[in-house]
Amino acid sequence: MQPIPLRTTVIGSYPFPSWLELASTHLGEFGPDDLAELQDDAVIAAIHDQTRAGLDVITDGEQTRLDFNLSFYGYIEGIDREVRPRRRFGPPAHDQRGKHKVIGPLRAPRGLGVVEEFRRLRRLAPPGVALKASVPGPYTLSGRLEGRDRWALAEELRPLVEAELEALIEAGCTEICVDEPSMSCYAHREDPKAFVHLFNCTVAAIGGRARVSTHLCFGNYKARAVAPRQYAPLYPAFHDLKVDEVHLEMASREFAELGIIARIAESHDVSVGVIDVKSYYVETPEEVAARVRRCLEFAPAGRLSFAPDCGLSQTARWAARRKLENMVKGVRMVRGQP
Repeated sequence: MQPIPLRTTVIGSYPFPSWLELASTHLGEFGPDDLAELQDDAVIAAIHDQTRAGLDVITDGEQTRLDFNLSFYGYIEGIDREVRPRRRFGPPAHDQRGKHKVIGPLRAPRGLGVVEEFRRLRRLAPPGVALKASVPGPYTLSGRLEGRDRWALAEELRPLVEAELEALIEAGCTEICVDEPSMSCYAHREDPKAFVHLFNCTVAAIGGRARVSTHLCFGNYKARAVAPRQYAPLYPAFHDLKVDEVHLEMASREFAELGIIARIAESHDVSVGVIDVKSYYVETPEEVAARVRRCLEFAPAGRLSFAPDCGLSQTARWAARRKLENMVKGVRMVRGQP
């Protein structure tokens, strides 16, 4: 499952079409067949934009999810469904998102819903396009729960994530991102070796049966970071992650710490964020090509892929389209392709 050199991909999420945003405020008026049609159409729109841009690897755009990971809590038993934001008014930030209170043992008898997402993507995607599914890791998933110690919650959630990963493999998924941005957000105050242990235990059962990646960023809710934007606290511990590919947020940080990819590339493939999803400046293909060439100064082409810094769900669709198109054009310039 070796990827092509300098491949282009995305992290997971993509903007909802405007009509889906509107429809989501009237879900009670839809029947089950209406909702299924709505979901298919939204995923078709996300597939269209990604394939038109020319990406080598696509996702379903997480069109059936709410706010990256909120939807997963709808599958989990043992939590209070009411969400309690600490702040409702004022400038948008992470403290407006709210948390669920844990009221019992955490179980997911129906799974976490990612298998259904992948099957829908495979059914709707054109043949020959590589597909990727994204599952939040247990530490990130624990971040929206309260009532017990976070590490204890992460350990309780780990079997749920493991079961979803195993089910994805059985469904035929060959590329999975175990999304753990919370690890990079909190490494400055937690033990990075503990993160590595938790992550490696989570993916141990699927090693070698799918291409596994992880996404490390600093938060992107309403384009807001949530932590010191430094990868240094993660390393050298994170060199021991049992993954095929590590994705790093770089563009929004003006490629600070870019040299870190040299050491990472000794043992892992590196997907470098070359598109700033927090900015409405649309990078030109020439600028993307220059960024790719900078990366090639530190890592060989066979180890590199390129993506936006983070998921695109917080970016307007018109900008997301243009950013993806120019990203692919810029990478192809370096490949020597038209």
